[in-house]
Amino acid sequence: MAAPGVFGGLLRRLGGFGVRVRRSLHTSPAMSVQVTVRDALNQAMDEEMERDERTFILGEEVGQYDGAYKITRGLLKKYGEKRVIDTPITEMGFAGIATGAAMAGLRPICEFMTFNFSMQAIDQVVNSAAKALYMSAGTIHVPIVFRGPNGASAGVGAQHSQCFAAWYGHCPGLKVISPWNSIDCKGLLKAAIRDDDPVVFLENELMYGVPFDMPEEAQSPDFLLPIGKAHVERTGQHITVVAHSRIVGFCLEAAAALAKEGIECEVINLRSIRPLDMATVEQSVMKTNHLMTVEGGWPIFGVGAEICASVMEGPAFDYLDAPAMRVTGVDVPMPYARNLEELAGPQVKDIITAARRMVTGKEESRATA
Repeated sequence: MAAPGVFGGLLRRLGGFGVRVRRSLHTSPAMSVQVTVRDALNQAMDEEMERDERTFILGEEVGQYDGAYKITRGLLKKYGEKRVIDTPITEMGFAGIATGAAMAGLRPICEFMTFNFSMQAIDQVVNSAAKALYMSAGTIHVPIVFRGPNGASAGVGAQHSQCFAAWYGHCPGLKVISPWNSIDCKGLLKAAIRDDDPVVFLENELMYGVPFDMPEEAQSPDFLLPIGKAHVERTGQHITVVAHSRIVGFCLEAAAALAKEGIECEVINLRSIRPLDMATVEQSVMKTNHLMTVEGGWPIFGVGAEICASVMEGPAFDYLDAPAMRVTGVDVPMPYARNLEELAGPQVKDIITAARRMVTGKEESRATA
């Protein structure tokens, strides 16, 4: 290897021949990586199964098929059939087995192929898992995670397109999580698996293949996010926009468009439906003086309705300059036809229109043919 002085002499000689030598600082590669929601969920389960041998997965096609959505890809090969268990198509049966296993000290992850099918097992989720701690006077914990896709997908009809955030959020004894991006999914699923009480983890099928930046800290096996804490995805001063799951992305897109018009939205990603982080919402409303909630579910008795009622009853009410507004799915079963399906769910343009109306107090004129 040449001595440092040799390199110095070479640089001087090149400079004498009119060659410009550019010196640059050594830079480390970016520590953030792109991770899809699917892979973030897979990493979370893999890390927790490796950490605690009591953790296991069961559900339809989670093993041999690597999961209906490939969320459990590779886990059967790594952990074997005793910890990655394919079940018959009987949600009430395998949800009951998982609940009993949790009562006996194991930590099951119970996958529903869709939360629409969890209706078959709702007695086990609500009457068995959620109420056990209360009915046993605090002696029986049920450390179980019920997880799978929730809400509208694409072209799957009315019976596969419902959002159950408000349903399960209504029930004492359950924690209910509705993540948006890869960081949410990894940090919150790991926290849910470690929790000593039942957690309903509502994913979204249309988000599984979407990549997000995963910072270095989130790549650690020790990375956790607190259950019950919302996250401000974008700061703003004119209107507070509160959402969860896939709709958070719609709100951010709408906020970027509205910013060009001088309307700055503060976008809050709830992350957790129960417990609900009203402190973050109230603090934002006190700053912006306007509140809009956005969700893919139905309007009646929805998550947005609960947030609006809580603001009305709390300290932020006196700061509102206009009534709170809800943007939701239409109050009908989800149509199958693609054009009607789009009309039945909130879109970016709906959020933009509602925000303009709230801030300006004016109805937009309808274009005529």
